Amino acid sequence: MDGKTLKPSPITATVDYAADGVQHGFLRLPHSRNDSAWGSVMIPITVVKNGEGPTALLTGANHGDEYEGPLALFELANTLKAAQVSGRVIIVPAMNYPAFRAGTRTSPIDGGNLNRTFPGRPDGTVTEKIADYFQRVLLPLATHVLDFHSGGRTLEFLPFAAAHVLDDKMQEDRCFAAVKAFGAPYSMRMLEIDAAGMYDTAAEDLGRVFVTTELAGGGTSTPATVGIARRGLTNFLKHCGILTGDVRPAETVWLDMPSADCFVFSEDDGVIESLVELGGPVKHGQPLARIFSVGRTGVAPIELSARMDGILVARHFPGLVKTGDCAAVVAVVSA
Repeated sequence: MDGKTLKPSPITATVDYAADGVQHGFLRLPHSRNDSAWGSVMIPITVVKNGEGPTALLTGANHGDEYEGPLALFELANTLKAAQVSGRVIIVPAMNYPAFRAGTRTSPIDGGNLNRTFPGRPDGTVTEKIADYFQRVLLPLATHVLDFHSGGRTLEFLPFAAAHVLDDKMQEDRCFAAVKAFGAPYSMRMLEIDAAGMYDTAAEDLGRVFVTTELAGGGTSTPATVGIARRGLTNFLKHCGILTGDVRPAETVWLDMPSADCFVFSEDDGVIESLVELGGPVKHGQPLARIFSVGRTGVAPIELSARMDGILVARHFPGLVKTGDCAAVVAVVSA
C-alpha cells in the first residue's frame, strides 16, 4: 500500500493449501482481549485437494447475520471427499467469524463491515486483518470465487445469484456463465450502491470468476433458501470443473439493475407497511410502502413510490425503519 512493503499477515493457517487430501483447521488471528490476554480469533477453514486443477474459494457469513451460505458450506466441509475433486476447494463458512458468532452484520470487536474493508491491512483492526489475509493469500490461490449473501436482519430478497457488469467483457461473460450454472430462481446483473472496499471488487480486480447471491433474508433461513444454496453450490463446482457430472440448474429469470433508480430510501423513521409482494410487478410512481409515524397518532402515513417500472426484488425487514434505510429495490426482467 502506498508503495511501501507490507508487513506479513498476523494470521496463521493450520492447513497446508498445497497438500492433497482433506484438511480441517483454522485461520488463527491473535487477539488480546479482556477475557484472554493471549487469545485468538479462530476462523474455521477446510481445504480439499486432489492434484492439479482449478481452485474454488467458497465463503459465507461475510456478513454475520446471513445463514444460507454457512449452512451449505459447513455441510460441504463435512461431506466432500478428495476423490470427488479435481483441483482444490477452499471452504470458509464464516469469513467474518466474530460477526457470525454474534449474529450481527458487522464485527462486535471493531464494528468492521468486512465487505467494505478490502484490501485491508495486516496491522489494522481485526476486520482489516481478515480482509488483508483474503486479499493477499486466499484470493490469489483461487480461480473461481463464490460468496454467499442474503439480506440479513434488515432486508428480504427474491433469491438470486448475481455478478457485476465489468470493463473486461471476457471476464464478465465468464462470471455470468457461472451465475447461469448456479441456477438460482433469479439471476441478476447487479448494481452496487456502496461498492468501495468490497470483496467482490477485490476478486474481480484479480481477474477471478466471481459469483455472489442474495438468498432471502430476515436474519434466518428456510428449507427452500438453503436448498437453493446447496444445489447452486454443487452446480458451481461442476461448472468450475472441480466436480464431475452435468450442471443441472433450475429455470431462472434474468434481472437487471440498470441505474440508481432501482433503490428507494426512507426519509423518515416509523413502522413500514409493504404494499407490493416480492416478485410483484411495479410501475413508475406506484406506492411500494407506507411509513407510519410512531411518535404520535393522527399523522398521515408517508408513501414511498417506485422510480421505475419492474418487479420488486427486495424490501426492508423487519417492521421498523429509520431515516436513510433502504426500503425497497426494483429490478427489470431482461431477456
